[in-house]
Amino acid sequence: MKTVGLSAADAGAENRVGASVSDPEGLTRYEIRLGDGLAWLAARAANSVHAIVTDPPYGLKEYTEAEKRKLRRGRGGVWRIPPTLDGCRRSPLPRFTVLNAEDRGALIGFFEAFARAALPVVVPGGHVFIATNPLLSHLVYGALVEAGFEKRGEIIRLVQTLRGGDRPKNAHLEFVGVSVMPRSGWEPWGLFRKPCEGRVQDNLRKWKTGGLRRISSTEPFGDVIRSAPTGAAERRLAPHPSLKPQAFMRRIVHAALPLGEGIVLDPFMGAGSTIAACAALGYRAIGIELDPAYFAMAHGAIDALAHLRT
Repeated sequence: MKTVGLSAADAGAENRVGASVSDPEGLTRYEIRLGDGLAWLAARAANSVHAIVTDPPYGLKEYTEAEKRKLRRGRGGVWRIPPTLDGCRRSPLPRFTVLNAEDRGALIGFFEAFARAALPVVVPGGHVFIATNPLLSHLVYGALVEAGFEKRGEIIRLVQTLRGGDRPKNAHLEFVGVSVMPRSGWEPWGLFRKPCEGRVQDNLRKWKTGGLRRISSTEPFGDVIRSAPTGAAERRLAPHPSLKPQAFMRRIVHAALPLGEGIVLDPFMGAGSTIAACAALGYRAIGIELDPAYFAMAHGAIDALAHLRT
């Protein structure tokens, strides 16, 4: 593949910084852009994206400039920096339990704005896969349904993380038999669909959307996916705190385009795991990222992630 376009260091205005990757025939396989995902959606033509697969910022607070500076210094803030275990440095996790009523209200407003902006851009029958967590998923799902998306279920990523299971803070010796929250063993991804035009078969013929791509002729796409945490090799390529593993991302991205045709959008691209999964599968994709450091990370990592064997 051939990379063309501008790097973050070479270009000036937001939403003009980007890069595109084309195949040998000159067809653009993916493009990435530095800018605000909501602003990009607001300016995008109607019915021009066939699926959205994204892991958006939750609580908003964790990706403010102040909190990102704390994260990059290893100082925490809203981020929980787990201690080193058996010589291994563990990845930071956002602490959603610290969100107050104002924070939760801002989160609802953010997802309402996202859903309203996304609905006209997605073609009829197009699906939205959106990563969430058990504490906040109800706030996200309601916003998408209110905007007009149909809830089509949840994808359960079975993964053992370090979230939950801790004893009371500063009282762990006094209450050795108590955990404040259950130890998490799963991650929910909401699955939504823009209403079809007529029957699913009609929508598939016109828009190439309306269903989910099967794993094979004998195996449908399932809603429970066993997944390991993101491995060290992927984190070395893209050390983003919310990086999802390619094995999992390729499974859900594969399902997002039922006929294998169309454009997948990630308006909160991060380090580019969705775009890399699309590139690995030969899908067309667009990624938008607001943070210049994460955009640069994605710019350098997507092709390498796409070429990893899973």
